[in-house]
Amino acid sequence: MSELQISLLGIGIAVVLTIYIYNWWQQHRYRRKFGTAFKHRHEDALYRPAEEIQTDELLVEKMEQAVPMSILPNEPQHGHTVDAMCALLDEKTDYIAVISPKNPAGADALTLLWQQRFDFGKNVHVCGLNAVSGEWEKVIADSPLAYTSFKLALQLVNRSGAVSEAKLMDFRELARMIAAQLHTSVVLPDVAKTAAYALELDKFCAGVDQMIGLNMLPSDKHNLSGNDIARVAEQYDLSLQADGAFHLIDMHGQTLFSLCNEDNTPFQHHTLGELHVDGLTLLLDVPRVEQPTLGFDQMVILAQQLADELHATIVDANHVALSENSITLIRERIAAVEAEMRASHIIAGSAQARRLFS
Repeated sequence: MSELQISLLGIGIAVVLTIYIYNWWQQHRYRRKFGTAFKHRHEDALYRPAEEIQTDELLVEKMEQAVPMSILPNEPQHGHTVDAMCALLDEKTDYIAVISPKNPAGADALTLLWQQRFDFGKNVHVCGLNAVSGEWEKVIADSPLAYTSFKLALQLVNRSGAVSEAKLMDFRELARMIAAQLHTSVVLPDVAKTAAYALELDKFCAGVDQMIGLNMLPSDKHNLSGNDIARVAEQYDLSLQADGAFHLIDMHGQTLFSLCNEDNTPFQHHTLGELHVDGLTLLLDVPRVEQPTLGFDQMVILAQQLADELHATIVDANHVALSENSITLIRERIAAVEAEMRASHIIAGSAQARRLFS
């Protein structure tokens, strides 16, 4: 075998391995995202009576009181916030350190943060008070502008849980080190009290975190072909996204519903022609959707339309045909969750809710 043939063979093997690894990675991402729809740590909405779901007024009160004003940064009040992310930063969702250099400083003053921003297990955001415009704006590592004050924010909660007290302490020490490099002071919330509050917030979020799924099975026991699923999905404006599911997107670019393979295998453009599935699941991510109760009504209609087109039947988790009574129970559960979130000043589908339930 010539050197050219050996080289071509090596290239071919490398390409095949690359494709295999990429497909494995896509399936791994998909299963991590949608596997939770079928393996909740919370009770199934269908089997939890609506009258048991009431707003926990004591928990809401504890959340509101958990971070007293005495432990919050006495941050500069001047300046307007025009950046969407900066507007979301809040002591009830973030640990915020405020650093005000003696002289305007650029993003390079935060080199330590840029180097360690992924070490805390939660999202880190930086906002700066623009020295020229006097407005708060998002700061990234290569921002070319100068700022008179910085807010370094560590998100307290997401779907993986609450930030730990140890990570909060690490973040606090990092903020202190940056301030020391700038020869200025830093205003910091109390770590222990913030950690306790984060646990309360996580407890609340876990209680309202609901993913509702309507399953569709072929009526005559045949498999559903990938091409037929894609055709019908496109007919109802669902588009295949990188996560391996078909999504119906609202006017703000957010997902209303997602249609996925019941066994969690991701859909991929290049395999639709060979793919046959036993069933589908239409999902509603309750806390991430605006007006989820109305959204569920639309979801039921869409599920019926999809089922009719695909000659399928809507069933529950036990593959029993879904009754009107079951649909009513699910709707009542969603309405209770929506009301509970509103009472706690976390509106379902809002940008803040999407942060907490990410």
